[in-house]
Amino acid sequence: MKTIPDVDVYVRFCETDAGGHVSNTSYFCYLEEARTKFFTDIHFGFEQADEENSFILARTECDFIAQAYAAQTLTIKSRVEHIGTKSFTLLHEIYEKGMGTLIARGRAVVVCFNFREQKSVEIYPELRQILQEHTDTGSAQEV
Repeated sequence: MKTIPDVDVYVRFCETDAGGHVSNTSYFCYLEEARTKFFTDIHFGFEQADEENSFILARTECDFIAQAYAAQTLTIKSRVEHIGTKSFTLLHEIYEKGMGTLIARGRAVVVCFNFREQKSVEIYPELRQILQEHTDTGSAQEV
């Protein structure tokens, strides 16, 4: 299995809420950053997308496990959790970099989509192969 490189995120003060911890909405930006970097790393990003061969985010979720604060560095570990016919799921775990505390766990369901025809399509063969190379079927965790 190929590993997906970790992504480090520095928490800015503007990403916190009135309680002084990272706002729940900020976590979705962190997950998006990890997803975008994954697509760039596998060379299947926006540059390769066109009206017939693209993908859209169908669902995203995040479970908040512990609090994070401004000026911390968070590490996002990602992996391909599931590959379906037309969609795949990425699992993201966000850790506090210094202590390794699990802060949050999120998932994103991505659907292959033909924008010209406005419908979902089967995962492109070249993308399926890359996803399979990044799938660890034995270590998926349930939320």
